[in-house]
Amino acid sequence: MQRRITSPAVILVAFLALTGCGAGTSTATATSAVTPAAVQTATPTPTPTKSFSNADLSGLLSTLKDAQGKPLTVVPSAQIDQGILKAKELLKTAVFTPAACKSFADSNAQIPDGSTYAGATSISATDKTATVVTVIALKDAQTMTEQLNASQASAAKCKTFTIEAAGQKITTETTPVAAETNGDVSFAALTKQHLATGQAQTAITVTGIKGNLAATAVKTGLAVTQQASAELTQLINTVLAHG
Repeated sequence: MQRRITSPAVILVAFLALTGCGAGTSTATATSAVTPAAVQTATPTPTPTKSFSNADLSGLLSTLKDAQGKPLTVVPSAQIDQGILKAKELLKTAVFTPAACKSFADSNAQIPDGSTYAGATSISATDKTATVVTVIALKDAQTMTEQLNASQASAAKCKTFTIEAAGQKITTETTPVAAETNGDVSFAALTKQHLATGQAQTAITVTGIKGNLAATAVKTGLAVTQQASAELTQLINTVLAHG
């Protein structure tokens, strides 16, 4: 029987996407949300901070539709919280090579106190892909900027790395993608993940940040390409329009 990327890996990327550092969230790979790429270099224009409850963010995601026009399904908050806890447990025993990438992942695996967040998914049987959108809002936009800067500083060391977790060994390769959202800051990356069994999976991640609001869209499948960044950017822009 062929092996597939199991639920612990799925849980991890969902959590990392919720941190606003790329991915998402998500039924993608274990690390597709880790590496920010194609970041805009212009200094962001300050945006007034808005307040969002979890229900507010879920409401925003409920208006989204995937590339086939199918509405995304909002993930219950209790399910997201459970995923976050499981992701943290997974990180405790995960082995990263280079080892420096573990501290990078650990730092991303922290949602600041007072944050609100939500997630939604869509699965396409036609092209055998999954799309996940996550959004997080912080009380202070400066916290988002500091976390992004820290991620950028560490990301160069982790463009290619291996993670061993839940009985699997996964090698991840990340390539920057040119994608620009309507946010103050945008970044995107294409991630290829290889299992020890020889199986491979690809995911593309697009993130946009506007003020204290960060939205991440991830599309994953066996034949996902950079061209998918356009549909993900549209999803991000729809969310950030409320920022």
